[in-house]
Amino acid sequence: MKQVNIHIAVIEDDPVVRKGLEKYFRSQPEFGNVTAIESVENLFENNINFPELDIVLTDIGLPGKSGIEGIKLIKDKKPEVDVIMITVFTDADKIFQSLCAGATGYILKGASFDEIKESVFTILNGGSYMSPSIARKIVEYFKPAKKNSQAGLSIREEQIIKCLIEGLSYKLIAARLTISTDTVRFHIKNIYSKLQVNSKSEVIARYFKEKE
Repeated sequence: MKQVNIHIAVIEDDPVVRKGLEKYFRSQPEFGNVTAIESVENLFENNINFPELDIVLTDIGLPGKSGIEGIKLIKDKKPEVDVIMITVFTDADKIFQSLCAGATGYILKGASFDEIKESVFTILNGGSYMSPSIARKIVEYFKPAKKNSQAGLSIREEQIIKCLIEGLSYKLIAARLTISTDTVRFHIKNIYSKLQVNSKSEVIARYFKEKE
């Protein structure tokens, strides 16, 4: 692990958070170069020495390109650089989009400076780091769903059917359940197969029949 002269870049549009992180890292002897900017675009406009860059700490919701979009741009410049998301977002879509884009850490805002520093060292040592509540969310996401004894429907599938009964669109279902529209379509395809139907109206009718 690189233990001295670490070059870190912080991308954060909230000036209070940005300046706080910058001040903290500058006070730590292991960090030899600290860059703090407000957007992904500014990272490229400030002539950052990418070959020397070790790690990037970025928010997701930023002016211009999002932190998730920024991961690809940063890794196009230096594939081996590590990226940690520091954000308020706790929904599964944002977490998985970040990880799929190449993030190696996901920390919630409100974490202490010491925890953030620990995450940096963990990642530079070849590991990954997530806030405990985020790690728990990922574990829960991959747990086998409990089944409905009558129709063989999972809890998530029942949630989606109830949304269909309310007349919600795929987009609104996705927003309510904090999943992507593609995930909604995937579940509905499974629902059609399990209930042996071909339309939303048939889903609703069959669901109520199974409940009788």
